[in-house]
Amino acid sequence: MNVFIVYAHPSTQSLSATLKDYAVSALEQAGHQVRVSDLYAMQWKAIADADDFPARDASRPLDYGVASGEAYRTGTQSPDIAAEQEKLLWADAVIFQFPLWWYGMPAILKGWVDRVFAYGFAYGRGEHSRTKWGERFGEGILAGKRAMVVTTVGGRAAQYGPRGINGQIDDILWPIQHGVLFYPGMTVVPPTVFYEVRRSDEQTVQQFREHYAARALSILTTEPIPFRIQNGGDYDEHQTLKPGLEGDSHGLLIHQQLPPYLSNIQPTRGDDFTPLRFAPDLRSK
Repeated sequence: MNVFIVYAHPSTQSLSATLKDYAVSALEQAGHQVRVSDLYAMQWKAIADADDFPARDASRPLDYGVASGEAYRTGTQSPDIAAEQEKLLWADAVIFQFPLWWYGMPAILKGWVDRVFAYGFAYGRGEHSRTKWGERFGEGILAGKRAMVVTTVGGRAAQYGPRGINGQIDDILWPIQHGVLFYPGMTVVPPTVFYEVRRSDEQTVQQFREHYAARALSILTTEPIPFRIQNGGDYDEHQTLKPGLEGDSHGLLIHQQLPPYLSNIQPTRGDDFTPLRFAPDLRSK
């Protein structure tokens, strides 16, 4: 498979860098093709502004969405944007790897999304009518590709569990998994989350490396998060979920088919926060 890793961490000596390098090596040794966009190393321009459209009529007020659509349609996008879009189209699987900073991704990765997910490319596609709301949430240009979030977290797993003070990790990652990856059509598998990373000794780090590699290698066979497809019949003409489909689910979980995926939903011990629904070979380890 072709694997595209969008990577955001400022230090080449970090745990994140170690994990990324190990996963890339494991994928390549297994015969897969890997491309990495190391955003800090690339000095990626994170600010979405008029400079992204060199052919735009500068006398007009900037509407970034409109301008991105015109540039995409006419082939006049900034070259760095077009190059990242080509990598997305090339990939069978896309991995977003980043440290969790202030309940989200680093600004440089958010800027990558802002600029690369242009109108007409990642959104604004397809029929918009009373019966269909465009090609998004399960449909779109990236449909058929697999996607996974890999993130490092300083806090304990319990703090991101069902009763944790930081909130459920699935809710924290919702804007990324549902709003960035699923929106343009990708099939999203459960995230790979490494907790208490600052306390990790070498043995733990090696376990992290092996786990990341195993998740990356099995990304095409892992049971995905069962997000509901927008135009699959579950939503009414106002794009709200039809009554009765949610079962016992609540909150953001109602936007998943039953049974929904929820990390840590069935801990076997009080301190067991092992995420569920990984590929079969990982469940047995």
